[in-house]
Amino acid sequence: MKAEIIAVGTEILTGQIVNTNAQFLSEKLAEIGVDVYFQTAVGDNEARLLSLLEIASQRSNLVILTGGLGPTEDDLTKQTLAKFLGKNLVFDPQAQEKLDIFFAQRPDYARTPNNERQAQIVEGATPLPNETGLAVGGVSEVDGVTYVVLPGPPSELKPMVLNQLLPKLMTGTKLYSRVLRFFGIGESQLVTILADLINNQTDPTLAPYAKTGEVTLRLSTKAVSQEKADQALDTLENQILDRQTFEGISLRDICYGYGEETSLASVVVEELKKRQKSITAAESLTAGLFQATLADFSGVSAIFNGGFVTYSLEEKSKMLDISEQELKEHGVVSEFTARKMAEQARLKTQSDYGVSLTGVAGPDSLEGHPAGTVFIGLAHAKGTEVIKANIAGRSRADVRHIAVMHAFNLVRKALLSD
Repeated sequence: MKAEIIAVGTEILTGQIVNTNAQFLSEKLAEIGVDVYFQTAVGDNEARLLSLLEIASQRSNLVILTGGLGPTEDDLTKQTLAKFLGKNLVFDPQAQEKLDIFFAQRPDYARTPNNERQAQIVEGATPLPNETGLAVGGVSEVDGVTYVVLPGPPSELKPMVLNQLLPKLMTGTKLYSRVLRFFGIGESQLVTILADLINNQTDPTLAPYAKTGEVTLRLSTKAVSQEKADQALDTLENQILDRQTFEGISLRDICYGYGEETSLASVVVEELKKRQKSITAAESLTAGLFQATLADFSGVSAIFNGGFVTYSLEEKSKMLDISEQELKEHGVVSEFTARKMAEQARLKTQSDYGVSLTGVAGPDSLEGHPAGTVFIGLAHAKGTEVIKANIAGRSRADVRHIAVMHAFNLVRKALLSD
């Protein structure tokens, strides 16, 4: 089924309101296996809406109109659809009764003739009762095309869609999705590696999305059950994860988790909790962002007692007991400093894992290092490792954010190897 959404309302075109209804409808229709091919916004103008309906009727099986069901003269959606279909408007008894009750309970409200418009539907349409408002919706089927009219206010549209419309449109299949999250690869490289799968996809499908510092892949399939969906998604996932990067690294090793809400930090925190391991950090350029990210998760006190923010050379020396002379000799942006910060933070807090971050957030260079140069250390029972990340061409905020992601990824890999 090819679906199309037409949002009616001049206020959408002038930017006075945001068309959140289209996003909600697209999401809910996809969940029941209905594909939305077009989204359009049109003002409160009969001629323009008629022209859109003519186009929509030729290219879509399902045309959903939102907005324009109110009592005022510019609320013309039902009237225009009726004209397009060559039908009259008639009153829905249930909607009329709701109008009667509404005004009977509010004697101070004047009932005017235009209020009656809200109880009208296109002749022959199946009414969609409005649980939270007065304007009734409707479903009309003409010449193989289904036309739906819905109210504009989200508080009225959403319950009507969820409780009235979707049950009528159920196709027997639903859309099931799985999100894979990758850190350590860019979108362009991942797309190149998976080019044949992307170019030849039918069902299931895959779509890459670039986010700050990471890439996600959404795998989707239409199926009659979760079990059938999992079979198709498992096959595609294994095809993906069996691939390697240009550097010969398995995609399985850089896929760190699943889901929209998952993050590197959440994966690491849960793993530390499960293993009852503690962590600390000494931060320079990130100024406590790693530790603040830890604190976003409930129950983190079980694994994190505290850490250090040592921005200046002097504070690195004083708070972490690192030789000031050695810091000056090696520089604060160095492998040596990252190593010492991680080791001393771990030692002073008696933690299982000690993380350090030092570098140049930008925009200026420091100690001869360009903006985006970051050293990240991790000290644990097996020793200390330091990585150098070049996060060039990014804003200060992005450099700090991605540096923290590198740090969590370093801990994640250490936990896996342990």
